[in-house]
Amino acid sequence: MRELGRPVLLSAAVVICGAVMTILDSTIVNVAIERLAVVYDARLSTIQWVSTGYLLALAAVIGLAGWAVDRFGTRRVFMTAVAAFALGSLLCGLAWSAGALIAFRVLQGLGGGLVMPVGMTILARAAGQDRMGRVMALVGVPMLLAPAIGPVLGGALLDSASWRLIFFINLPVAALALVLAARVLPRGGGEERGAPLDVLGLALLSPGLAALVAGLASPAGGALAHGVWLVLGVVLIAAFVVHALRTPHPLIDVRIFRDRVVAAATATTLLFGAAFFGSLLLLALYFQLARDLSALQTGAVLAAQGVGAMLTMPIAGKLTDRVGAGSVVRVGVALVLVGTLPFAFVAEDVPGWMLVCGLFLRGAGMGATLMPAMAAAYAAVPEVAVARAASALEIVQRAGATLGIALLAAILQHGLTVRVPGFHGTLSTVEDASPAVRSALADPLTAAAGHTFTWALILTALTLFPALLLPRRREQPDPLQAAQDLA
Repeated sequence: MRELGRPVLLSAAVVICGAVMTILDSTIVNVAIERLAVVYDARLSTIQWVSTGYLLALAAVIGLAGWAVDRFGTRRVFMTAVAAFALGSLLCGLAWSAGALIAFRVLQGLGGGLVMPVGMTILARAAGQDRMGRVMALVGVPMLLAPAIGPVLGGALLDSASWRLIFFINLPVAALALVLAARVLPRGGGEERGAPLDVLGLALLSPGLAALVAGLASPAGGALAHGVWLVLGVVLIAAFVVHALRTPHPLIDVRIFRDRVVAAATATTLLFGAAFFGSLLLLALYFQLARDLSALQTGAVLAAQGVGAMLTMPIAGKLTDRVGAGSVVRVGVALVLVGTLPFAFVAEDVPGWMLVCGLFLRGAGMGATLMPAMAAAYAAVPEVAVARAASALEIVQRAGATLGIALLAAILQHGLTVRVPGFHGTLSTVEDASPAVRSALADPLTAAAGHTFTWALILTALTLFPALLLPRRREQPDPLQAAQDLA
């Protein structure tokens, strides 16, 4: 088994800087939404577009990543994306109104949407198929820790300094990413393989993804409006798939999913992302509202997931490169199932140590599931298709997370509506309630959370079905067959 080596480690450092910057920013901003509403004297439904606008912009440009890398090269696209994100961060910190802040968050999203798929392309090309498991584990640890650190760091900045620092904090990380990228990433590349931009595909996929996110995550509109956005998104994405199967140079080549391993890894990523990342919202709400922990205490408790992932990711990465992803992923899913059980049966008398142990097992399972599954997909894709495959996998992962958050939040809110007579508020209403009201809501919230975690448990269990199709041993892709499949 080849060692990772200095070039791969340096490439991983570049990707880690870009990934942590974008992930950390998302979680920090989510903590600051209420403060921003006060600063700009804006309605909460308006200021929530600070998060939603970012998500919409991010979804709109992900599909462009593969074409841009093939046309301009990874170095140029990555540095442009990081620079755009940094410029957006600077402008957000200087924003003078809610409208300006939302507009500058869109600029951030346009850059952030390209960072991850281009970063994954950099890793796949630097590491090769036989080292993808280890390099994905290497970058996976900070990517998992960032969402846990974000709320704690954001709370500290909001309480002790200025809200503007939640955006300015991105600037030194972006500068480091740009310096490393300029020194590490090879110049040129891409132009010789440049294919024409699939304009029709872009016109179908980008609005389709944005409509899907709007239907799942937008704070505006009622059930009918959300349903219309969802249907529009699904129709546009389906039309894109039909178009992509008929054009020689699609924006994203969906024919890669004909490969059994790629299809199984993608389905595993989708279902697991929905279950795991959707339940992260539940965990934060449960510990703060039902267990009455502060944001800082909640962040400290949730860090148990990061510790579990830190311990298993390096081991899972080595095993994935040595024996294949199948067995590793199945063990990981089983660990997440066991770790989620205490939350599916939560009650006031459940000891806190048991919940912390559950969080540790969830993190350990996540470390053995998500990155090995993605590594299996990259290992099965020929190098010429890596850039566009990275866009497809990033779309699937983000769609799964967004779907899971929307689904589980809706189930939790419905559970509260059923259990609390006369309650018709939103989750933000619960968070803003007085101490007396929050105390009265503790028991019904605990019951509603347990019911919602049961659904998260079901989603996690469904992940086992595609995971069973992942290879039990490491397989080298057949270049001739891969070329025929993509032809």
